[in-house]
Amino acid sequence: MSDGPSYGFDTLQIHAGARPDPATGARQTPIYQTTAYVFRDADHAAALFNLQEVGYIYSRLTNPTVAVLQERIATLEGGVGAVCCSSGHAAQIMALFPLMAPGRNIVASSRLYGGTITQFSQTIKRFGWSATFVDFDDLDAVKAAINDDTRAVFCESIANPGGYITDLDAISAIANDAGLPLIVDNTSATPYLCRPIEHGATLVVHSTTKYLTGNGTVTGGCVVDSGNFDWSASDKFPSLSAPEPAYHGLKFHETFGSLAFTFHGIAIGLRDLGMTMNPQAAHYTLMGIETLSLRMQRHVENAMTIASWLEGHDAVDYVTYAGLPSSPYNDRVARICPKGAGGLFTVALKGGYDACVKFVDSLEIFSHVANLGDARSLVIHSASTTHRQLSPEQQVAAGAGPNVVRISIGIEDAADLIRDLDQALSHTL
Repeated sequence: MSDGPSYGFDTLQIHAGARPDPATGARQTPIYQTTAYVFRDADHAAALFNLQEVGYIYSRLTNPTVAVLQERIATLEGGVGAVCCSSGHAAQIMALFPLMAPGRNIVASSRLYGGTITQFSQTIKRFGWSATFVDFDDLDAVKAAINDDTRAVFCESIANPGGYITDLDAISAIANDAGLPLIVDNTSATPYLCRPIEHGATLVVHSTTKYLTGNGTVTGGCVVDSGNFDWSASDKFPSLSAPEPAYHGLKFHETFGSLAFTFHGIAIGLRDLGMTMNPQAAHYTLMGIETLSLRMQRHVENAMTIASWLEGHDAVDYVTYAGLPSSPYNDRVARICPKGAGGLFTVALKGGYDACVKFVDSLEIFSHVANLGDARSLVIHSASTTHRQLSPEQQVAAGAGPNVVRISIGIEDAADLIRDLDQALSHTL
């Protein structure tokens, strides 16, 4: 697409990054199922490997199908570039990799997906990194958790599983004052509902597996670079500001400016970590994004209808959907997620753990799976599955206590979903 007019979201989700195939005229982006690319000559190959010219070398680094997806997601998020990888968890490591070193830490929200809490509290210790988990509604606690070794602040825009909305404006102000990048996982919201960069985020990560693909077919991840952070303002980020030995002393920020993080993610992150997205996964995700706005509108509409109904049910203790007037996060919807509070929330049952198990086992339309963001409605008891590795205190802090079921509302007929929920809840009374 040209750089002329400013296109709307619905147009960009179909066209951004894509052009008719120059060889065949194919209108849909082809799946470039190739590992390597022929160089024009020896000088061309040398220029590519020296980062003096942009092009394709090897599909662990770059691939034309994946490149279209990267440009599309970056455009929708309002970033300057993006790097796609094999999963959402891979995206988180890719985002942290240029920032961290042994002894360094991140300050992270306590309301995160259980797998992320495990990755940050356990796995990253093997790199010599650590994480401090804080309630991000307590801004003073967030400030107090930051120290001289902190290298990033991390949160989710709409937190999984509870659907809590983070005050990104307040958190980004704290990160900015500390000279730190804010990393926002925007998986649950997607750029249709929330654009974290507009609220001060430095990097945005996605599990493209979820709403962006929307059909439960492939895994993938993405890191979007805002291009707004000054990596040379301090000596905290030498991977981006100092000479890089692997490229004869090249300084990424000095050389690539606003695209420094993106180039580092490809030239070093994918080169050495190898967490590559395959071209077929990119193709499926591109097709999913073409209908993103339509699906998200239906997810939000259904979620509001169903959450409102659940809130009045005799078997239900409470519902955490931020779109409800009763939610303490309702006032953030218009400011952070103006098109709606998403399709993800939890419901707490009065019968506790046993009632949750009966409820999940009695559903018929809802699929009991470890996933969210599908066109289908999904359900899971987080405390016994996705958040099982956490302590009881961590489960409660994350919004995944033993009496709580996570619901991902799909795009089916809302009346059918309510009937299914009603009959399943009857088994818990």
